[in-house]
Amino acid sequence: MVESPCSKSVTVMSAERMSETLRTLAGTLHEAGKGRDTGVLVGIQRRGVLLAEELGRISAKEYGVDLPVGSLDITLYRDDWTTGALKPKIGRTCIPFDVEGKTLILVDDVLYTGRTVRAALEALADFGRPGRVELLVLVDRGHRELPIRPDYVGLTLTTGKHDRVDVLVASLDGEDGVRLTAGNDGNNFY
Repeated sequence: MVESPCSKSVTVMSAERMSETLRTLAGTLHEAGKGRDTGVLVGIQRRGVLLAEELGRISAKEYGVDLPVGSLDITLYRDDWTTGALKPKIGRTCIPFDVEGKTLILVDDVLYTGRTVRAALEALADFGRPGRVELLVLVDRGHRELPIRPDYVGLTLTTGKHDRVDVLVASLDGEDGVRLTAGNDGNNFY
């Protein structure tokens, strides 16, 4: 993460709290009956996949429930991909199970405008028709542009529109946690 010298950054979720939050979310999924023959997890590339994999590990270890995990790349389904780099980076999509009739839990790291989720729903249509799609996010930061609401939330943050919320995952970033960096819209969260 590149920050300007004037940026203020604060850790809003430590590694320990992130681990505890994922265990709580896995417990909530278990209590809701997810994973009993029809539940599957599909993480949105990149960090959503890592979070889905961790939820799957926790579900297996703590509840004895095998939640199959898939990964979904939504790059070519985004409504803004042509405004970015000329060569978008395409990630891996791997959904090694039939989604027909399943309760599909879409997992993402941060919910912001809702456009990523809209793109994911469009991409999922290529794989069949789940019985139900639910949304699990580690962080909901508000500022929706589309009528999308998560079913499961680890942390709700009040942010300015220009703030940055970064979910850090040890395998990619060297540490786990969530960091909030003040944007240039005058938001002061200290």
